[in-house]
Amino acid sequence: MVHKIIEWSLRNRWIVLLLATGLFVWGIFAVKQNPIDAIPDLSENQVIVYTEWMGRSPQLIEDQVTYPLVTNLQGLPKIKYVRGSSMFGMSFIYVIFEDDVDVYWARERVLERLSTIGNTLPEGATPQLGPDGTGVGHVLWYTLDAPEMDLGEQRAIQDWYVKFALQNVPGVSEIASFGGFEKEYQIAVDPNKLLYYRLSIPEVIAAVRGNNNESGGRKFERSDIGYIIKTSGYLKSLDEISNIPIKNQNGTAIKVSDVATVQMSGETRLGIFDQDGEGERVGGIVVMRYGENAAAVIDRVKVKMKEVSKGLPAGVKFDIVYDRGELIQESVDSITTTLIEEMIVVSLVVIVFLFHWRSAVSIIIQIPITIATSFILLNAFDISSNIMSLTGIALAIGVIVDNGIVMSENAYKHLAERYESWQAAQQKSKML
Repeated sequence: MVHKIIEWSLRNRWIVLLLATGLFVWGIFAVKQNPIDAIPDLSENQVIVYTEWMGRSPQLIEDQVTYPLVTNLQGLPKIKYVRGSSMFGMSFIYVIFEDDVDVYWARERVLERLSTIGNTLPEGATPQLGPDGTGVGHVLWYTLDAPEMDLGEQRAIQDWYVKFALQNVPGVSEIASFGGFEKEYQIAVDPNKLLYYRLSIPEVIAAVRGNNNESGGRKFERSDIGYIIKTSGYLKSLDEISNIPIKNQNGTAIKVSDVATVQMSGETRLGIFDQDGEGERVGGIVVMRYGENAAAVIDRVKVKMKEVSKGLPAGVKFDIVYDRGELIQESVDSITTTLIEEMIVVSLVVIVFLFHWRSAVSIIIQIPITIATSFILLNAFDISSNIMSLTGIALAIGVIVDNGIVMSENAYKHLAERYESWQAAQQKSKML
């Protein structure tokens, strides 16, 4: 069979050259389409379910949130196992699916099950799905360089302007904010004053909630003009909160300011983000969507950052603290340089040992064609161009040319022997 293939290839050299050229062109196109990353994504095919129930202990979270979710999420189709983790005020469930399961199909199955078990959880505990990213999806970290602005204002810019703008970039799953203070209105209740006025904390909460809403009425017409009736009741300042009446005692309204102190502050933090020992910073983490091209996503985010920078306050700019794009470029450049060096060395070795340019060219031309064709298979098996895959190609160059060298040397040897026998026959015939 092999002899017939070789014989057919020798008799149809132009067809073989056309096929090789077609594979090379297809391989070049595959190289441009292949996702590029620095490291291979070996994370498990998982869906994360997180639940916030602030102020509760880990044991209470475990008993009333984590355990019910874990037991109910088991039994999903094509599932391997379910992991649960409980901490102060937070519950995390990791649903691990089979490797060949589509991640979005898995998320749909988890959402279907969550819709049936939400009523069994405590009030205020609502499970949500995590971003559709992977364990290596953190492709870019940035901070806001704003030396003249306090941390609360920086966090407000990050949460209400920068985050929403960058989340619209194709391929971005989430922008996770970190650092600074999340502004909030705080009502610090004095327990002694509550006892004095015979009030309770639920009464204070109910009064604040009842005075922080809007309601609408119907439309009425007057002089052929329609007017829409509504009430504007959202709280807009500290004074408005302080003047909310809680209860009427003996004809006197007990206000929030009588039993509590109202202030603007930041939410309680569990840590800080310090950059280079120069103080706290506010920023965000760009989480790449599952299966996206890391290099392309990073480039699109950087372009979007230039647009967003035009709307930032004076003196505020982006400072990129981690950029996987640089690691990707360095990795690709390093492997590319290695490939070129190996191709040159192999070519020189082939030319020196065979000392026959046609044989050397037939062997050397296999290297770019085989490398380009290998990217067709990488795309077919959904493998990105990373350190591992490119290093495998670099190590395989010797194997690529090994067969060609052996075959060419063997053919050259047999042809030389036939030529010598032919010359001997010619000389013998002349002597006769």
